Amino acid sequence: MQQEGLSHLGGKTTYKQDYAPEMLEAFVNKHQGNDYWVTFDCPEFTSLCPITGQPDFATIRIDYIPDVKMVESKSLKLYLFSFRNHGAFHEDCVNIIMKDLVALMDPKYIEVTGIFTPRGGISIYPFANYGRKETKYEKLAEERLFSHSFPL
Repeated sequence: MQQEGLSHLGGKTTYKQDYAPEMLEAFVNKHQGNDYWVTFDCPEFTSLCPITGQPDFATIRIDYIPDVKMVESKSLKLYLFSFRNHGAFHEDCVNIIMKDLVALMDPKYIEVTGIFTPRGGISIYPFANYGRKETKYEKLAEERLFSHSFPL
């Protein structure tokens, strides 16, 4: 992989203490002519409840169909880690992550799922997705959103 323009890869790891979208970096997709899925699972995601300050734990799953740019995995790890001391509801985290990745990569399609551990006896599994407007990916986004269910 080319390291041009990637400042985190191979360098000293610096962790931000609050939400840091500037940590995200992208590289050029070498297979732009192909439609294919890329999946990331982050089983150690943490954020803070904005009301109580208590920690929330989740697996964040990111699935996307890239176009020209792809997210670099170390930068994604550092970005997701930056939520550790950030106060945001589960649904906010998932939507913020999706919107930041859309802004970074302009993917053909992306979906982000949060599988949060129970607190107070309730689990929350927010799902957000995006398909590029006026393309078949917009239709894919609608179909996947309206048929979405989390397997038990």
